Amino acid sequence: MNKKNLRYVAIAFVVFYLLSRPTDAADLVNNTFDQLGTAGDQLAAFVEGLGGS
Repeated sequence: MNKKNLRYVAIAFVVFYLLSRPTDAADLVNNTFDQLGTAGDQLAAFVEGLGGS
């Protein structure tokens, strides 16, 4: 039951954040996806480096 309540509180916080600061929320999402893209590029470079030549 505790996890269920915690989930509802987390969802309520996210909705509140999105509604109260939409520009900051959009920046957060954009930065997160930029970082994931950078991590993917670095992982690809690492795997390519393992192939070596």
